[in-house]
Amino acid sequence: MDLRLLRYFVAVAEELHFGRAANRLHMSQPPLSRAIRQLEADLGTTLLHRSAAGVSLTPAGATLLTEARNLLEQSEQVRARVNAAASLTVGILADSTDPGIARLADSYRRLHPTVTITIRDADLTDPTCGLRAGLVDIAITRAPFDPTGLHLHELRADPLGAVLRTDDPLATRDRLTLADLADRAWFQFPPGTDALWQSFWNGGQSREGPVVRAVQECIQAVLWNGTIGLAPLGHHLSEELVVVPVTDLPPSPVVAAWPATDTNPLIPAFVQLAATAYRG
Repeated sequence: MDLRLLRYFVAVAEELHFGRAANRLHMSQPPLSRAIRQLEADLGTTLLHRSAAGVSLTPAGATLLTEARNLLEQSEQVRARVNAAASLTVGILADSTDPGIARLADSYRRLHPTVTITIRDADLTDPTCGLRAGLVDIAITRAPFDPTGLHLHELRADPLGAVLRTDDPLATRDRLTLADLADRAWFQFPPGTDALWQSFWNGGQSREGPVVRAVQECIQAVLWNGTIGLAPLGHHLSEELVVVPVTDLPPSPVVAAWPATDTNPLIPAFVQLAATAYRG
């Protein structure tokens, strides 16, 4: 059954007026009338009573209106599922210059050229990059955070260092410990931020310091106030900053995370390619 004719019929049946239905469908009235007559011929029954007083539904027309609405709704659901199967929204909370990201993008584009990838660049306040809010299908992010309801696959683990101004007294040290940084202000995340995430980036201790939400805010807090933050070694943040290794910190895991109940067939292939890309 032609869905286009069903849409035309539903418009006429709901408006009970060919002129109004034609305006609603952004078409002229004569082709709409011909389309309804074609539908009646296809079904072998009269769907509408036409008279000088207006248009009314026959019993067959009333039945078709109910069924047509259901069919059109189902067709939209099918369209949405098909479109979802051909697209993936990826949240990223990681260094955008990381070669792992570039390798992943290159390999995915070559192997899945028909899949549309949408990137959502997350800030530091949500390590899931919007997974729990349903904003993304999968995230490339850093652990640890509350994994409830999520699958996590570790891609790599990076040693960490303290982000310092180049003129900081500690900036010339080869390595530091958490004790060396104990009396300094540390970055804090807004209230409600995942507790495991906050604790990890505070070196497992309770700290005080300015609230930040994005990497650029962290950089400016160091430049202006000498605030202490952590970053993976090897990250180039600014000419005025250095990252000095902190030896008694655990490494920072880069992970792929996605909802445990998600059956999107694109996700396993994405995770497999991500694992290869991040191994280099």
